[in-house]
Amino acid sequence: MAKKNKKSAAAEAALAKQKEEEEEYEEEEEIEVEEEMELLQVDVGDIIKVKQILDETVAGTIVSGSEDLSAHGEAVQIDEEYGHDNLKLFLMAVACGFAAVAQFGLATDFPKNRLWLGVCCASYFCISGILQLIMTFIDKDCIMMTKPIFDPEATKLVKSGGNKEMDKYGIRVRSQFPRFSEFYTVILEFQGKAPPSDFVKETWSVGQFFDVDGFFDEEGLMLEVEKLYRRFEAGKYDKPDGKGVSKGKKSSKKNN
Repeated sequence: MAKKNKKSAAAEAALAKQKEEEEEYEEEEEIEVEEEMELLQVDVGDIIKVKQILDETVAGTIVSGSEDLSAHGEAVQIDEEYGHDNLKLFLMAVACGFAAVAQFGLATDFPKNRLWLGVCCASYFCISGILQLIMTFIDKDCIMMTKPIFDPEATKLVKSGGNKEMDKYGIRVRSQFPRFSEFYTVILEFQGKAPPSDFVKETWSVGQFFDVDGFFDEEGLMLEVEKLYRRFEAGKYDKPDGKGVSKGKKSSKKNN
């Protein structure tokens, strides 16, 4: 009888210990969830910062590899195209190289080497001008470009879903946030396709994603971008109006 009591007491102690460990584990999980759900707060009066956060969220959503992005799940992966950005970085590095040579290598022997100093300065300003022209006339409002889908299985799924050209062209992601406006617009179109390119467009009020204290609803914007991408993936393009710009829906829903 005494042995049974001892066994029963030991079992109860083991159960109690297991229960305590489970409670501690649940508490740790709750703490982790709270940390993950911590919202980003910004000054909504800083338009540049607000647009930066919105743009980063849009770009991150498209290339995140989330199974919720595509209607076909993780089978379809979107990869960012870095070639254009690498070209701009290369030009920037060359311009900085000319500036460094002019500043630290040639300035000490002025005016003997004024010719080479002038060449370096002219080269710096020319390359900087080329970069400015690229950003003004080529990049415009583009925030990201993606590669075409090369995986045969993913291509088959996307074509069966309605989009027949995502294996030929990447996606050009554009965003617009005019000055003194509350509306933020995202446009997805084919990169490299001769104009007019098929596109989808959606416009939201920033009040849908920021409350009065400046807390950012990142998950809410991600869900909206996923819906927009699925529309593009399904080939449900917007029709251009008379000015060549689609009529996106404006949402003026605001958080309290």
